[in-house]
Amino acid sequence: MSPQASEEEIRKVVNRLKRARGQLTAVIDAMEDEADCRDVVIQLAAVGKAIDRAGFSVISTALRSCVTDAEQGTEREDDAPTVAELEKLFLTLA
Repeated sequence: MSPQASEEEIRKVVNRLKRARGQLTAVIDAMEDEADCRDVVIQLAAVGKAIDRAGFSVISTALRSCVTDAEQGTEREDDAPTVAELEKLFLTLA
């Protein structure tokens, strides 16, 4: 995540990804146990949504940082993503 991301924001995203990892493990186990396809698809959808929400959280944090820097007249770091790059990342998840 961006250098401006707070520890709390990072912790929330990491926790969300850890939950997704647990859900994915459950999907793999269900597949190996030949579970009902409906249950597998529901769990896959939950994993996908959790990962998407983590991605959107990362982009949201970066966008907030860009807006705050612009409002404060702070120059952005050389490696900070531009608004165009953030938009492209956002659309990648959409």
